[in-house]
Amino acid sequence: MTDRLSLYNGALRLCKERRLASLTENREPRRLLDDAWGDGVDSGSVKRCLQFGQWTFAMRTGRIDYTPDIEPEFGYRYAFTQPEDMVRPSSICVDEFFSAPLLEYHDERQMWYAPIPTIYVRWVSNGSTYGTDMSLWPESFIKLVEADLASEIVANLTEDKDTVMMVARAFKAAKAEARSLDAMNKPTVLLGEGNWNKAR
Repeated sequence: MTDRLSLYNGALRLCKERRLASLTENREPRRLLDDAWGDGVDSGSVKRCLQFGQWTFAMRTGRIDYTPDIEPEFGYRYAFTQPEDMVRPSSICVDEFFSAPLLEYHDERQMWYAPIPTIYVRWVSNGSTYGTDMSLWPESFIKLVEADLASEIVANLTEDKDTVMMVARAFKAAKAEARSLDAMNKPTVLLGEGNWNKAR
C-alpha cells in the first residue's frame, strides 16, 4: 500500500540514502522531504506531478453554470468560477458529451468568461477522492512522485554529481513512462475527415 512514508523511502533509495523508519525520525533527509512534500494537496510534489499530465485517475467532469454575481463590463457576457480543486483544465465544451469544444472563452484570475451561460469542463483534480487519493495512483505515477521528491532533495544530500545526474535521468524517465501508460487508458480518438476528402 502506498503512503507518504513509502514515497519518502522511494525517493531516498534513488538518492542512495538510508531509509526512514517513520515520518517523525529526526534526520535531515526527512526534513528536506517534508519541505518538498508541501501540504500534499495545494503545494509540493503531488500537486506538481499532477500538473505534468492529463491523468485519467485524477480526471473530474462537471457542468458549470455562470456566476450571476459577476457582471463583466465588456467582452464575454458570462463569468464562471473555476473549480477549487482544479490543477489544470483538460477540456472546455459546449455540450455534455464533450463533442463540441468551446473555442471562444477567456481565462483570467481563476475565472472563465464565455458567450454562453453553461459550460462543461474536464479537469485534473487534486481532490481527496481524485488526484490526491493514493489508492488510485498507478505504479507509474507513484514512481514519478518518488522521482520528483528525489530531484527536489538530492542536491542538498550529496555532492556526488553522478547521483545527482542519475536522479535527474530517473525523473525524466518516470515522467515519460507515466504519461505514456496513462495515455493508453484513454479512448481511441478518430481523426476527422480532411478538407481534401470533403471537397471530392
